[in-house]
Amino acid sequence: MLEDIEVAAAAVVRLAGGAPLRSTLLVADPRDWLALDAAVREVAWHRSQSLSQWDRFAALPTDLTQLGESQLALALCHRDGRIRQQAVRPAARRPGLLPLIVIRCADWVGPVRERARQVLCERLDVNAALDLAPLILLVGRRGKGAFGVDVLGQVLSRASPTQLAALLTASDRMVRRYAYRLAVEGRRLSAVELARSAVRDQDSVVQDLCATAALTALGDEHAQADVLSPLLSARNPRIRAAGVTGLRRAGRPEQAEPFLSDRSALVRACARYVVRQTGGDPTAWYRERCDAPRDPALPPGAVIGLAECGNRADAGLLWPLLTHPTTGVRARAVAGLRALDCVDAKRLRPLLDDPGAGVVRETVVALLPSAHQLPTDWLLERTSPELPRHVRVGAFRLLAAQGGIAALRAAVGLLDDPDAKLRIWAGQSVQRWHPPADVRRGDPEVAELLDRSRHLFSDYVLRRRKWEAGLDS
Repeated sequence: MLEDIEVAAAAVVRLAGGAPLRSTLLVADPRDWLALDAAVREVAWHRSQSLSQWDRFAALPTDLTQLGESQLALALCHRDGRIRQQAVRPAARRPGLLPLIVIRCADWVGPVRERARQVLCERLDVNAALDLAPLILLVGRRGKGAFGVDVLGQVLSRASPTQLAALLTASDRMVRRYAYRLAVEGRRLSAVELARSAVRDQDSVVQDLCATAALTALGDEHAQADVLSPLLSARNPRIRAAGVTGLRRAGRPEQAEPFLSDRSALVRACARYVVRQTGGDPTAWYRERCDAPRDPALPPGAVIGLAECGNRADAGLLWPLLTHPTTGVRARAVAGLRALDCVDAKRLRPLLDDPGAGVVRETVVALLPSAHQLPTDWLLERTSPELPRHVRVGAFRLLAAQGGIAALRAAVGLLDDPDAKLRIWAGQSVQRWHPPADVRRGDPEVAELLDRSRHLFSDYVLRRRKWEAGLDS
């Protein structure tokens, strides 16, 4: 691959000496063709004086049909627009140079551009379009590159299902997006095929395009289960949400109820919409399930779902869930209390020692606004290296929110933490620390902490920090 200009320039010199195209660049890689196009001008402008092979090539014959394929490729990229224009017609008879014709279709010189476009319309068939699609779409991003994309669409509209399938499974994400848009616009795929593609493809744009198109075509399909089933079981929440929305259109809204407790907020919201459209009450559904605080089968999504559509009175159902045996339920209960604005720092504080990292994370987020209400010494004890990492991280975040000397004390204490990432965070916190107004000026503890972390500062910055704290410089 001609990844940088130096490599590409060396390839240009080899081509000028007659080296074959296929041994000089990866002809299947569109980026190599674009690199070659740019490198020819780079060599011509800046390097030709010291390159005898290029000097010989620069003396082009009047009749460019005498040139070999490699030299004709260089002529198509020449800095002189008249030479590029003359090279288009001879290049049209060489299929291996069609990629450069595609590039010239977006040329900045009008006559070159028009001649190249004529050749492209004459020479581009379905087989060539399949090979050149990545390059055409890449050139299509340029200011005058839309013409090639339009021609590509016209040619591919005649592609057989097998040929189109090759584009739909291409490794190039841009090619797959374009191919699926063509397939959707031309109704080349059934709703079942679109649903399967939405689940199978890894690109989010393709997923959304196919899921939306599958639901649009749902009314024309008899096998609705074959369409909705893959959407509803997809790992991607956007695809599941599309499937849940499609249940109403398919006349099966009752099947949306289990998705009220989905792990994704988007899916839960779509399920609530479908249930409400048929007269159901999602809030009552959530309350019924959360009213059994020890039920091991309680889904975490039902807990946070109650907070999403309930009111502050529903906090009474969430507090008992803080002792639920399932980590996810405890975490969602904390998140629900925060969403309902019912946080009680004293009641939530014990959860900072929870064995579940997700529970501690949610608890820290809930307690950050009231971090100053928490006892500093109690939090400092939880930065001990003997405790689990998630407990240390949670305590450190709350101490940092408290600010002042407590934040500096915690950060310096974690500079030797066994976890590398936590050490880095602690070091960054020390470097950002400035003495607030409530820190006693000349405090010897501040001096001692800054000295312990002197390796994090330059001499000037350390003196500055000490001066800010009222210490001797």
